[in-house]
Amino acid sequence: MNLCLNVIINIVRWIPVVFIWGIIGWSYYAYVVAMCSYTVVSITEKTIYLVLYHLLFILFIWSYWQAIFTPVWEPPRQYFLDSSQKAQLDSDDRADVQQELLREFARDLPIQTYTTTGLVRYCDVCCCIKPDRAHHCSLCRKCVLKMDHHCPWVNSCVSFSNYKFFLLFLGYGIFYTCFVGATDFQYFLGFWNNSINGDGKFHVLFLFFAAIMFCISLISLYGYHIFLVQVNRSTLESFRSPIFRTGPDKWGFSLGRRQNFREVFGDLWPMWLVPLYSSRGNGYSFGRNVQPESANGLLSGRGCRWMEEGVLSSEDEGGECPTNAKYDC
Repeated sequence: MNLCLNVIINIVRWIPVVFIWGIIGWSYYAYVVAMCSYTVVSITEKTIYLVLYHLLFILFIWSYWQAIFTPVWEPPRQYFLDSSQKAQLDSDDRADVQQELLREFARDLPIQTYTTTGLVRYCDVCCCIKPDRAHHCSLCRKCVLKMDHHCPWVNSCVSFSNYKFFLLFLGYGIFYTCFVGATDFQYFLGFWNNSINGDGKFHVLFLFFAAIMFCISLISLYGYHIFLVQVNRSTLESFRSPIFRTGPDKWGFSLGRRQNFREVFGDLWPMWLVPLYSSRGNGYSFGRNVQPESANGLLSGRGCRWMEEGVLSSEDEGGECPTNAKYDC
C-alpha cells in the first residue's frame, strides 16, 4: 500500500514539470511553425527571427534541464553519525546529555550556526549534524546543502548544486518570453485587423498572451533572487536569519556583492552565462562576515571583514574579501 502511494505521489509531483515542458513545446510550434513559417512573409525577417529564437531557446531549455536534473547535494559523510555515535545518543533521553554528545561529535566540523536556543543543529530523520545553511526537505526526504526552497516547477530543491542553473533558467526565460512577445506583437495586432489568415493565427494570438504573462511572473521572481544573490542569503534565511554564537545575523554570510555573486556563478566570467557548474566551494563551509550590521559595510561594499572556518582575517581596504583566501564555500 505504501509503495503504491509513493508511486502516485511521485507521479503527481512531476505534473508541474510536465506542464512547463508542454508549454515550452507548444511555444516552439507556435513560433517556428505558426508564426515564422505560415505568417512571416519576409525571408530576411524570418531568418533573423529563427536564428535568434533558437539561440535563446537552447539556452533556456538547457538551463531548465540542469535545474531539474542536477542532483541535490547532501552533507558529506563526516556529518552523519556512525552506528556507535547513534547508539550513544539513543542511550540517554536527557536533552542536555544528548546535546553535550552532539557538541562533542561536532567539535571538528566547520559549524558556525546553531538553533534558536544555541544548540547544535541536528536532523533526527537523517541522523546527521546539519552543516551551515543546510536544511531537511520533507519532500526530497534528505538534508540539502544551502537549501533555498523546494520548487514544484523543477520537482527538486533549489539549493547549492543547482542555484546557478535556476537563476539562468529564470533569466533566459525572461529574454525568451520578451523576444517572443516583441517579435509576435505586430502579428498579434494583425489578428485583430484581419491582416493575417490561416489556422496559425490563433497560435499567434495566444502566443503573445502567454509570453507576456510568463514574462511578468518571471521578472518578479528573478528580481527577488538577484537581491538574494547580492546579499548572499537564501529564501529560508530571508525569513529566519542564521543564528551564530553572537546571535541572529541576516548579513552573516554576505562578503560584499562581488564575492557573493562569484559564490554562485564562479570566478571564470566566460562560465557565468553557461548552464554548466561553476559555483565556488563545497556547499557546507562558508566564509563569514563579522562586520557589525550598524556599520552597513555590506551595502557600501567597503570595510568587509570576514571569517573563514572561525578565523578572523585582516580588514580588506578594497571592500572585497582577499583574493588569495582559501574558500570552502
